[in-house]
This record gives sequence, structure tokens and C-alpha cells, in this order.
Amino acid sequence: MGAPLHLAVALPVTGEFTARYWIETVRAAEDAKLDFVTFDDSLGGTPGLDAVLVAARVAPLTSRIGLVPTAVVTHTEPFHVSKAIATLDYVSGGRAGVLLDVAPDPAHAKHFGRREIGSPGELWEEAADYAEVLRRLWDSWEDDAEIRDVTTGRFVDREKLHYIDFEGRWFDVRGPSITPRPPQGQPLIAAAEPGFADVVFSHDASASDRLVYRDVDATATPDELLAWQAEGFAGFRLHGDLDAVTRDLVPRLRERGLFRTEYEHPTLRARLGLTRPENRYAAGSAR
Repeated sequence: MGAPLHLAVALPVTGEFTARYWIETVRAAEDAKLDFVTFDDSLGGTPGLDAVLVAARVAPLTSRIGLVPTAVVTHTEPFHVSKAIATLDYVSGGRAGVLLDVAPDPAHAKHFGRREIGSPGELWEEAADYAEVLRRLWDSWEDDAEIRDVTTGRFVDREKLHYIDFEGRWFDVRGPSITPRPPQGQPLIAAAEPGFADVVFSHDASASDRLVYRDVDATATPDELLAWQAEGFAGFRLHGDLDAVTRDLVPRLRERGLFRTEYEHPTLRARLGLTRPENRYAAGSAR
């Protein structure tokens, strides 16, 4: 018997525009006790809803599953995404993450009309800077920065808010954020490229020293997952028919003692074995 498996599921962009569809879909994944769901998003292709807003709509009506919407960072400002994902972490009680993606198609840039598109390598270098800015903005409030002193009218201790003063090739961000530090400290960052993400989606188990999830079809046999797990994959993101996961794969794994029957940790980071990061700007921080 192998070690328990970690499973997530990818929810693709669809023509479904009702809240009921998304709520019922994520609840089905939660009933199966999956680690998290990712919400696909893009700037072209199939028309669909905004992934971050869908996750925010679903969050209050679920309780344990992780919610990881896609953010296409090539044409969006990190300040706004940091605020949105921090808000999602509050609304979900510490279950938020974000899947960073890039937009290499020049046609998508015409939606915005602001910039020329670099090579894929340059776009992922920009995404790495983007991830750094997100983490710094989430750290720009110390955990006890809110004081909410009604008698003096002071909401925040200004000494515990910090400018991040990030200067890079693609953007300069002063900060601080306008949203207090999220419950997880830093929500999970995922990506298809190694080097900066907490979770990397790859077919190469050695692609990163972080957690590597392999993308697999929802119809995979438990033995295939165990073989890939032996190669070093931390978990698997399943694509395809959600029913095949919840009604077939998960019960078969449970019969062999390979998948949880209940959630053990309230936050997404803790479920994946990730500690809550210390605040880099707090007094005495080793960072």
C-alpha cells in the first residue's frame, strides 16, 4: 500500500454562466475531499466567466476545498490581483490560491492596446517578478497591524504597514496593499513553469524543488497514479469528467486506503504540507 495521494481537479472554461452550475460542481469536488480545484481562464477562445470572481462566488457556499482561480498576468496589474486573492482568502477562510498564466498571443494584447508581447521566456520571467510582488504585497501588512481602537479612532498601526518599493523590468510597485495580510499569510501560488510557484503543474517530477502536480486524465487507474507517485510527484490534477473522479476513481482509491475520507486541515497551505510564511517586514524576521 502506497502513501495517501493528493488530488485536485481542473475546471475548464465553459459556456455555463449560472452560479448554480459552479456551486454544484465545486461542491461535488468538495464532497469527494479533493485538495483543490483550479478555475481555467484566458483572454481568448471559449467565452467564459472571470475565474477569480467565480471562485469568490463559490467560496461562501463551500467550506474545505481549496479554490485556485487562474490569473492571466501578462495584461493585469499585480496590485489588483494581490487584493483580489487576499479577499478570496478571507472569504474562504484560508483556502485561496492563484494559478499564474501568461498570454503570448499578440491578438490578446489588442484587447488592451498597451504593449508589445515578448517571447514566452520573457513572459514567464515577468510572471516570476509578478509572483514576487504578490508575496511582498501580502506581507506589506503585519499580522497584527489592525488595531481597531474605537476610542481613539485608529484602525491600523501605521508602523506595521510597509512600502514594498519593488523595482523591476516590467513594473514598479510601491505598496502597501489596501487589504490586510491574508489568513494564510501568503495564498498558494501555482504555475506551469518552475522557479517561483509553490505548486508546479508538470509532467516532469524533477521540474521543481517545490510541489509538482502531474496533469492526468480523469480516467487514469489507481495503479497509474501510484506509479507516477513513485517517480516523485506530490499530487495529480485531473482533467475531464468530474463524475469519473468522484464516482469511480476516488472510491477505488479509498478501497485501497490511498485517499482521505475527511479533510484534516482547514487551510489549503496546511493541507499541502506548506507552512504559513513569516512576514518578511516584521521586526526580527529572518527574511
